[in-house]
Amino acid sequence: MADIILGIESSCDDTSAAVIKDGWLLSNVIASQDVHKAYGGVVPELASRAHELNIVPVVSEALSRAGVEPGELSAIAFTRGPGLLGSLLVGTSFAKAMGLALDIPIIMVNHLQGHLMADFIRQSGKDPVEPSFPYLCLLVSGGNSQIVRVDAPLSYTILGQTIDDAVGEAFDKCSKMMGLGYPGGPIIDKLAKLGDPTRFSFAKPHIPGLDYSFSGIKTSLLYFVRDEMAKDPQFMEKNKEDICASFQKALIDILMDKLIKAARQTGIKDITIGGGVSANSGLRQRLVEEGAKRGWRTFLPEFKFTTDNAAMIAVAGYYHYLAGENTALDVAPVSRLSDF
Repeated sequence: MADIILGIESSCDDTSAAVIKDGWLLSNVIASQDVHKAYGGVVPELASRAHELNIVPVVSEALSRAGVEPGELSAIAFTRGPGLLGSLLVGTSFAKAMGLALDIPIIMVNHLQGHLMADFIRQSGKDPVEPSFPYLCLLVSGGNSQIVRVDAPLSYTILGQTIDDAVGEAFDKCSKMMGLGYPGGPIIDKLAKLGDPTRFSFAKPHIPGLDYSFSGIKTSLLYFVRDEMAKDPQFMEKNKEDICASFQKALIDILMDKLIKAARQTGIKDITIGGGVSANSGLRQRLVEEGAKRGWRTFLPEFKFTTDNAAMIAVAGYYHYLAGENTALDVAPVSRLSDF
């Protein structure tokens, strides 16, 4: 009998549902929320209300595209955290209700674990290309920046992480500071392609071990722009491409320096990236270049699996299901959740 898992993701502002059968992806539906662009960031109350409107049609569409009836499901995997509490509550409550109605297990998944497992989403018509265990994953997003050693589908060790801000937040703050819009990462990446990454330099932190820090470089950018604008009010407009390119290069340098160090210390040659910032073209190119230079096998998730999506939650849930794990109905969502 086939193992069919419905995945539900609602940690931030995307409502997503996906269906996986014996590890193979049958459907992955995402409903995004454009309302937040007007506010320069996600508004939690608006996000949770939109999830309430979207979750039923999104789940229905995912099942329809997969050609799966609700009664065929083996289990429902859902994001418990981390994320926005109101958004998580919608997905968690829906998974509980549906699981109870169908009398099937529900399985909580850490959102970060989903990103770690994105390379194991198998798709029809494509040969699986998966890292071998153990491998290192550079997990980078708006809320997290970590280097994780993955020893098995359900066994992880965090080797290093940010001690303050995440790299995705640095991208967003840079964009907001420059009046470029939200979300900042794609905007900075687009402008960086047109600029000179060596034109300006920004202060880089000196943090021991494999941990990261991004608060200082944000401050460095702030003071740099302030001082230059005092000399020439048109400075930012005249140089925005070079500023973005230089700032992006500095962030990538910080990320890669620690990843190279982690690979050297562990001797691990299979390297992956995950999370929203893994869509950044500069980071993807740099990872491939470093991999070729250092003899790594590098793995880049497809762009559709870098942002929040239920396919990664479903595949993580699938491995939990195979291990015989399930979640009690009294589970509550958690906005901050570190354990995988």
